[in-house]
Amino acid sequence: MLYSMTGYANGSGQFGSRQINIELRAVNHRYLDIQFKVPEELRPFEGQMRELISAEVARGKLECRIQIQTLPNQNTESLPINHQLVEQLAAFNHQLRRQHKDLGKLTVADILHFPGVLMATSEDEDVLLNGVRTLLKQVLTDFKAARAREGEKLQQHLLNRLNDMSDIVAAIQQLFPQLLQDYMNKSETRLREAVAQVDAERLKQEFVLFMQKADVDEELNRLNTHIAETRRLLQEHNGSVGKRLDFLMQELNREANTLGSKAIAIECTQASVGLKVLIEQMREQVQNVE
Repeated sequence: MLYSMTGYANGSGQFGSRQINIELRAVNHRYLDIQFKVPEELRPFEGQMRELISAEVARGKLECRIQIQTLPNQNTESLPINHQLVEQLAAFNHQLRRQHKDLGKLTVADILHFPGVLMATSEDEDVLLNGVRTLLKQVLTDFKAARAREGEKLQQHLLNRLNDMSDIVAAIQQLFPQLLQDYMNKSETRLREAVAQVDAERLKQEFVLFMQKADVDEELNRLNTHIAETRRLLQEHNGSVGKRLDFLMQELNREANTLGSKAIAIECTQASVGLKVLIEQMREQVQNVE
């Protein structure tokens, strides 16, 4: 299955007294680059979250954003509250309201949502971490599915271009022997017109050398080989194939350029240009393949 490096997924759930929201988004990148935007209480667990993500994602610049909200409708008598911080907040609010008459009073919800007011116990931390793990796995499943759907579209796009390339190569292979003979006859006629007397054997030797340089059979065979390998990777290979596909695009472009430099007829030039246009279209899409 082919995966795109672009993807997005999100999910939320309630775990204990916490509401957890997780969002994953990714764009193309040369390697796997994971960036976290999480509350400070989750910083110690970034390593564990990184392992979960890297087990499912091979390449891409990925951003993991996690938001945690303490639900306000809990029994405050059972919650470990930092009373010293609450008193400081109340005093600070009172002071500011004396200086700025338009400021309102802090509500209970405002105080409870302030970082550090509700002190997490070890049990709360376990519930929180297990909740993050569970929800992250669910979001990763949706994330991979989104990348797979886009990868399927990329795969079809690339296979269509490969089919067009195969048609161009097959056409020029069938036409090339006649093009070569026509070019040889035309060159021989011009040379005989330019040189009244020319040794036939010497002329033959020169043409043999020239035709060896003009022969594109090797380039056409390599094009077919690279096209077949690219098609195999797209249809059969599982996992990260983006770097291998990018390398094959370079090789295809090299052979197409050589075909153009050896062109002995307008048909060869047109074939080279057509191939390079298709290769460039593929190369742009391959940049987004995992």
